[in-house]
Amino acid sequence: MTRAPDMPEPICEDWPAIALVRPQMGENIGAVARAMLNFGLGDLRIVDPRDRWPNPKAFAVASGADVVLQRARLEWTLEAALADATFVVAATARPRYMEKPVWGPREAAARLRAAVAAGERPLAMFGAEAAGLTNEEIARADAILTMPVNPGFPSINLANACAIFCFAYGEARQQGDAPQWFRPSESAPATQAELEGFFQHLEEELDRGRFFHPPDKTPLMRHNLRTLFLRSHPTQQEVQTLRGVIKALTIGRGGRKKAAPDET
Repeated sequence: MTRAPDMPEPICEDWPAIALVRPQMGENIGAVARAMLNFGLGDLRIVDPRDRWPNPKAFAVASGADVVLQRARLEWTLEAALADATFVVAATARPRYMEKPVWGPREAAARLRAAVAAGERPLAMFGAEAAGLTNEEIARADAILTMPVNPGFPSINLANACAIFCFAYGEARQQGDAPQWFRPSESAPATQAELEGFFQHLEEELDRGRFFHPPDKTPLMRHNLRTLFLRSHPTQQEVQTLRGVIKALTIGRGGRKKAAPDET
């Protein structure tokens, strides 16, 4: 597609980013890229796609939004795709029974726009066409993004769901400055990589202390702990402090052998 001579260069903001987790169809990736550029978003992350990348079908459907596809990051793990983000929303149409804020597209867009204005690096992630995001993937998010869908037919095409969010974000941009929901802080917000390091540190020590028992409850307990800390949206300094607390509480226990569940 060729732009008319009097058309301005397209807006292509880096944040918020959009991550497509295990996308199956190149056509949907291309349609997402087109919607992103339509509404001024430029950072696309493609996580563990089913088909090879670059995908010619994606470029065919993008209809001129090649700049988004050419800049897209291919990642093989969700951890890598989220590592530099400081605030993550996960799109789902199904209740997941997690204690997280649940926002519609307009509220999510306004909050993420305010986050960008405050220096945050927010990201919205969308799951695969067939089944969406897993509970483990949603557990990594700070909030849930959902659409006001027909409860009897809630499944939305991946590209359409992303387009709804992108439209809401473009709408928020045109309305001017969004409210400042994010309190200024002297310390930068913690990245996903820093948070994951903290969670691994905490879970290793809790596992050593036999906290995760019985074993069949372990995944739920891990999700609840992550949700508890993510709700506070910790800063880098707070994460460092929490890791110091864990270290102080476990001094002298470093060489202790993990006990069997039935040990008395």
